[in-house]
Amino acid sequence: MNMKRRQFIGTAGTAGLYFLSGGMSACSFAKREDSFVFVEAEQFEDFGGWELDQQSMDIMGSPYLLAHGLGIPVRDAETSIIFPSEGKYRIWVRTRDWVAPWNAPGSPGKFQLLINGETLETTFGTQGAEWNWQDGGILEMDGTEARLALHDLTGFEGRCECILFCQDLDFVPMNDPEALTRFRRKLLGLPDEPEDTGIYDLAVVGGGFAGVCAALSAARNGMRVALIQDRMVLGGNSSSEVRVWPEGKTCQEPFPHIGEIVEEIAPDIPQARYGSRNALRGDVYNDERKILAVKSEPRITLFSEERAIAAEKEGNKIMAVIIQNTRTALQKRIRADYFADCTGDAVVGFEAGADFELSGTGIMGMSNLWYVMDASDKDEVLKCECKDKTALTTAFEIGETKQPFPRCPWAIDLSDKPFPGRENYRGQWGGEDPLANLGGWFWESGFDKNPITDIEKIRDLNLRAMYGAWDTLKNIDGMYPNHRLGWAAFIAGKRESRRLMGDVVLTADDFRNQTEFQDPAFPCSWHIDVHNADANFNDGLEGQEFISRATEADEQYSYEGVYWAPYRTLFSRNISNLFMAGRDISVTSEGLGPVRVMKTCGMMGEVVGKAASLCKKHATNPRGVYEDYLEELKDLMQQPGHKRV
Repeated sequence: MNMKRRQFIGTAGTAGLYFLSGGMSACSFAKREDSFVFVEAEQFEDFGGWELDQQSMDIMGSPYLLAHGLGIPVRDAETSIIFPSEGKYRIWVRTRDWVAPWNAPGSPGKFQLLINGETLETTFGTQGAEWNWQDGGILEMDGTEARLALHDLTGFEGRCECILFCQDLDFVPMNDPEALTRFRRKLLGLPDEPEDTGIYDLAVVGGGFAGVCAALSAARNGMRVALIQDRMVLGGNSSSEVRVWPEGKTCQEPFPHIGEIVEEIAPDIPQARYGSRNALRGDVYNDERKILAVKSEPRITLFSEERAIAAEKEGNKIMAVIIQNTRTALQKRIRADYFADCTGDAVVGFEAGADFELSGTGIMGMSNLWYVMDASDKDEVLKCECKDKTALTTAFEIGETKQPFPRCPWAIDLSDKPFPGRENYRGQWGGEDPLANLGGWFWESGFDKNPITDIEKIRDLNLRAMYGAWDTLKNIDGMYPNHRLGWAAFIAGKRESRRLMGDVVLTADDFRNQTEFQDPAFPCSWHIDVHNADANFNDGLEGQEFISRATEADEQYSYEGVYWAPYRTLFSRNISNLFMAGRDISVTSEGLGPVRVMKTCGMMGEVVGKAASLCKKHATNPRGVYEDYLEELKDLMQQPGHKRV
């Protein structure tokens, strides 16, 4: 086999394969002589137009490829494999019919598998509400080399996790996640023990505003930092992948330097689209600025495309986090004296057994922002982020600007329902132009879902709402003949998830009553912004609500001036060396409203970085900084953000 981290072929892994199929007896393993080929989709040599989606790794154990073409089939993903011998192989493809959880008609995520240019008879992505192995039939190989291609048929979110070729034609793999993880790691030939990367002063997990600012702050205060991010870009919700505009007042008295690092990495204020700075073109969010800031700090080691999957601890102290590469599945052990959980989902704290809360109902949902573009507008065509930009540009040049859109019977049926963007209907604070009401922050779902275990379904519901709305506008209402979907986020922008409990649990009443704490750490200026499903658009959509309404900044949900939240919300009450920054800090569900915007989260990170440096200096823990070195922390908070020691 040619490893090149593409796939593993072998008979030595037959034991793992047999275990996956339900075998129990170890002595039975040696009797099986089947040969097989296992191909991870994320290890394809060329993704083509498919996207790598890692959001469900906590549940599935593996990323997958997603054909996110907005209704236009994406370019094939391709890779080469080598079979151990000629002969017959049964083909299994791990996939799903992603609209089946709603019993929706049709299977929009259809795709084909091509082998050496020949298309298999089976159409994949057509069965199973959950991830499953779809039988692709029997392949007769008269050679040992093959070229595989995933051929998208629709552009409507087809997905493939892995492909298995097996010479035992009667073999049927099972779907148990734990067994499947052991199976894939054995077949990939991956080591049982993670690679040790050495020890750091601080390991920051999560590369959003909070994590980037924590890493920069700690490094500038003398710490050796590991920054771990599971995507190629930094910025989290305010990256080009999600496109939520960062909000929150920075550089406020009495600590006017807190927020300077945030402003270093924040995007420049652009011309707003329909009055909103959400869902703009990707370059506006300036991913490069964040990357450059991190790479300019010699004390930071950036681990990108690495997802934290476990924590190792002794007593109440974390010793290491285990991270897994989202492409190769190789694992590393990141040891550190201190850890900062900036994941948003509180992954590190959860894995370490930190006290946490997660709302069961009434949870703020998540958005997958999107926008439409006018194919008859030269500027929009030239700036298009569409995957078929070349074809679109050519069509424009010859005067073909009509943009038909297929009917979507599997989407949410909005033909007889109001929604923001339909004539005479606006979302909360939506603009006068109907197009200003499409794809904005209030297109949100997941109010009754778990943001970790249900992440894929929540995202898919957002997409069904988008496709249903656009189908209705184009094909029912006959609007916008020259418009098309221009961009949509497939990475969800989350608002609420697990919250790690600290020595202080901040409540909304603390903001209303202006509760004073002796350890002010970061300024909050956003109102008590809590989202719920908007009753104006719920009728007939129970369980599929996708439009939210935010609390208005009235007396009940506002507070006076800028409020300084306490440092004691930024470290765990039961894990001694764990900081947190971002929307997983120690607040109640309602108390999350004012603190969750990104510039505010970034300022939390700045303070965590400074506090961590005091932990190192005085050989103490985060609580010890509050108990013994609070005045020294305040002195550090008076130092410029660019200052380096």
